[in-house]
Amino acid sequence: MASPASTNPAHDHFETFVQAQLCQDVLSSFQGLCRALGVESGGGLSQYHKIKAQLNYWSAKSLWAKLDKRASQPVYQQGQACTNTKCLVVGAGPCGLRAAVELALLGARVVLVEKRIKFSRHNVLHLWPFTIHDLRALGAKKFYGRFCTGTLDHISIRQLQLLLLKVALLLGVEIHWGVKFTGLQPPPRKGDGWRAQLQPNPPAQLASYEFDVLISAAGGKFVPEGFTIREMRGKLAIGITANFVNGRTVEETQVPEISGVARIYNQKFFQSLLKATGIDLENIVYYKDETHYFVMTAKKQCLLRLGVLRQDLSETDQLLGKANVVPEALQRFARAAADFATHGKLGKLEFAQDARGRPDVAAFDFTSMMRAESSARVQEKHGARLLLGLVGDCLVEPFWPLGTGVARGFLAAFDAAWMVKRWAEGAGPLEVLAERESLYQLLSQTSPENMHRNVAQYGLDPATRYPNLNLRAVTPNQVQDLYDMMDKEHAQRKSDEPDSRKTTTGSAGTEELLHWCQEQTAGFPGVHVTDFSSSWADGLALCALVHHLQPGLLEPSELQGMGALEATTWALRVAEHELGITPVLSAQAVMAGSDPLGLIAYLSHFHSAFKNTSHSSGLVSQPSGTPSAILFLGKLQRSLQRTRAKVDEETPSTEEPPVSEPSMSPNTPELSEHQEAGAEELCELCGKHLYILERFCVDGHFFHRSCFCCHTCEATLWPGGYGQHPGDGHFYCLQHLPQEDQKEADNNGSLESQELPTPGDSNMQPDPSSPPVTRVSPVPSPSQPARRLIRLSSLERLRLSSLNIIPDSGAEPPPKPPRSCSDLARESLKSSFVGWGVPVQAPQVPEAIEKGDDEEEEEEEEEEEEEPLPPLEPELEQTLLTLAKNPGAMTKYPTWRRTLMRRAKEEEMKRFCKAQALQNSRRNSGWISCYGSFRRRTA
Repeated sequence: MASPASTNPAHDHFETFVQAQLCQDVLSSFQGLCRALGVESGGGLSQYHKIKAQLNYWSAKSLWAKLDKRASQPVYQQGQACTNTKCLVVGAGPCGLRAAVELALLGARVVLVEKRIKFSRHNVLHLWPFTIHDLRALGAKKFYGRFCTGTLDHISIRQLQLLLLKVALLLGVEIHWGVKFTGLQPPPRKGDGWRAQLQPNPPAQLASYEFDVLISAAGGKFVPEGFTIREMRGKLAIGITANFVNGRTVEETQVPEISGVARIYNQKFFQSLLKATGIDLENIVYYKDETHYFVMTAKKQCLLRLGVLRQDLSETDQLLGKANVVPEALQRFARAAADFATHGKLGKLEFAQDARGRPDVAAFDFTSMMRAESSARVQEKHGARLLLGLVGDCLVEPFWPLGTGVARGFLAAFDAAWMVKRWAEGAGPLEVLAERESLYQLLSQTSPENMHRNVAQYGLDPATRYPNLNLRAVTPNQVQDLYDMMDKEHAQRKSDEPDSRKTTTGSAGTEELLHWCQEQTAGFPGVHVTDFSSSWADGLALCALVHHLQPGLLEPSELQGMGALEATTWALRVAEHELGITPVLSAQAVMAGSDPLGLIAYLSHFHSAFKNTSHSSGLVSQPSGTPSAILFLGKLQRSLQRTRAKVDEETPSTEEPPVSEPSMSPNTPELSEHQEAGAEELCELCGKHLYILERFCVDGHFFHRSCFCCHTCEATLWPGGYGQHPGDGHFYCLQHLPQEDQKEADNNGSLESQELPTPGDSNMQPDPSSPPVTRVSPVPSPSQPARRLIRLSSLERLRLSSLNIIPDSGAEPPPKPPRSCSDLARESLKSSFVGWGVPVQAPQVPEAIEKGDDEEEEEEEEEEEEEPLPPLEPELEQTLLTLAKNPGAMTKYPTWRRTLMRRAKEEEMKRFCKAQALQNSRRNSGWISCYGSFRRRTA
């Protein structure tokens, strides 16, 4: 019986298509297959069904079964979910092709453009379990028989692109090669759609193609206009990739792969590599696929020493640029490292060729990763909406040591296809963007461990992949900036709609605020408000506003002769202390007019607090509602601070009171050096630039909220709960504010204080050389303030606990060192001869037990003195000398020797424990005596 391939020419084309290993061969064989079957390529799912109906022999049926099983999932709705959606995919990388396959399964018309004409990337990708299962479900084993055989979990980029390209062609994706996408062409008039700007000479059909969705997968170097890219950079790490020709010999197949060797886990290997070749690496990986693929992290100093880098440049782009890298030295470096890692079993290592015919070896900085701040946008013009999405490296560049590139790229492709499905279902643009951004937040956190374990259930629906899914993590209000309205008429009509959420920062609100300021400052001499910059530079307008709201603070005649800086500073302080309005910019910024938005934000507080007030007799009545409460609390807080300051000044005390707030006199403004330098707003503590949202104003000075903290405990300081020490100028919380007596005690190095009594007898005469100590009387007198409770910080408690306070004036003697092991062994040796003619000595009974408590300390001191060893008998001493002169004698009696050493160690441990217990008892008795003396004096 003849084979099916010999009776049907289409079978030959199909087999050639399946086995093709070059991009051009895949395209030509597929075109031949379509011609043989009379099917037009790029026709969507209808093309797939036509090919499947005519190719029904056994070799093709296995592939159709896998694709039909995937397409039968409910989420695709039998290919009818996106039938009226037109998509353009830019880039034929693995992620772009995977997104095109999903869009085709949804029933959308998909056109893909790729600027290259062949696949030439040999680098090998690590695959997660779900990617392996996903590719097998698409027929990967049919197109590439060695796909993930055995324990292999990787595949080269070129092979992955080839098998995804074949699946995309079968599903009806229209692919154009050698076409470069350069930008978008908005619809010129109403009724037209969005088009692409393509180069060099796109076909007429492609140039006129109008689409609703654009999926960009063109890599990190090309991102559509409108997206913001942020660079994430770590410490410099130079990666080197090299691909060598795989001859597939028996010797090469027996060389084991290296899934990853790091220096911290195998230092011996890297030290041997450095000693043998002079190459200093941090890690190395070896995968075997179409090529022998090596990737390693090299140290910069090693590359400079071996001549791979010509110069040590500070800029990474220049350091690893073509002009600074020696290709021959880089090839020698990679070949030597690969040969050492495989023990020379790969034979002669020959570099594979890249797309330009050069050796496939490169050095790059993998610590610089680009990440898009948003994953999708919507643009609208003349009523035509365009949904833009990012996948692949232009969304997030992978960190190659983690092996997350293709896995997270596939997840992003699934999320983008789900977004297109929601778009086709008629969901609102903001709702679609909010869901996509919610999924984007999960992407960087994904790993094989925190995703669903059952990889067979993975599909287009995000709930099948993410266990902790919240599609409302980002709300539609948070993604309004991702919706670009390019239609001026529509945008104007939208802005005219009433919206209660508008603030005074909008155009209409700004005009209202300006009109209100003009009304409040009308009639004040020399003030004419026309804008939010130059009209406020001399400070008179701000003074006029404050005077109108609080007339009793300053008369216009007092401003004569006052400079602009003084007037502005005074107005800001009065508004803060009397009206409760905290400034958000410095006086210099107001004068320079460099921050009109900041001035608008500041004046809007006045407007919101006083816009509904009524004026009578030139006085402002108290506003009602929440602003009234805020102003009342602000004024109450300042009043309490001034009251405390007056009480501290009137009360005589030996302590320095906390520094009160400076006077608000306009003639003596306190300005820091940073403020005098110019109009740029800098933090008083760190000297760095300040932004509106992080400003914190204290007495006319501005700080970062994180900088304005206690100098001791680093707790954030709040108004009314801090003080500034006049000596060091630092800010402290009230608990840790240094007092004058503490400062003198620290300077003199004395351990005594006003609150801690001197231990010992109260009749003890003071040392004439020591400074006099003021005794605190238990009964307060009129000339002496009442006793104040001292709150000790953790640092002060630690210092107090470290003080060695004892009842006697003499210093405690250091603990006696234990006897040496030789002396103890000598005693043990002596006791072992008891019964062999050596007299037995009666044990000494401690006399301290019979003594009273008054003599206990004296007895303990006597016990501490070193007692001389009793003299030995002449016969015993002669025996010991004989044993000492003959070292081998002890080895004849191993049991006796072990017994002597054990007794010596036991005796040494007993003496150590006795000395430690004695020292602890002395310390405890000292603290008890000190506490008793303190209680007697304070009773």
